Amino acid sequence: QLRLVESGGGLVQPGGSLRLSCAASGFTSDYYGIGWFRQAPGKEREGVSCISFSDGTTYYPDSVKGRFTLSRDNAKNTVYLQMNSLKPEDTGLYYCAASSSPSVQATCVYKRGVGSWGQGTQVTVSS
Repeated sequence: QLRLVESGGGLVQPGGSLRLSCAASGFTSDYYGIGWFRQAPGKEREGVSCISFSDGTTYYPDSVKGRFTLSRDNAKNTVYLQMNSLKPEDTGLYYCAASSSPSVQATCVYKRGVGSWGQGTQVTVSS
């Protein structure tokens, strides 16, 4: 059974950085990639970064492009989200999720193929 565990959230000042981790176990060939999503109070959950396992293709929406970077450690079955130049609007509960969609853009924009979520880690950007 697939299990995802996020960690690395916390409180950071505007302009600061955080690195989130998503440790996975129980992966099968049904899954093509991992996505990071965030949900702020009163808002819908939105995709912020997605990566393909097969070739490392990534997708970032304009809101985080140039500030967020995905990386993966296949030996540890872990995906990392490096977040730099954080803004107050980046505040939210961050989840990682596995996707059965081969399209990283569809995963991030439409949550296509997303079927398994972690428990989330809180990121708060505030002075």
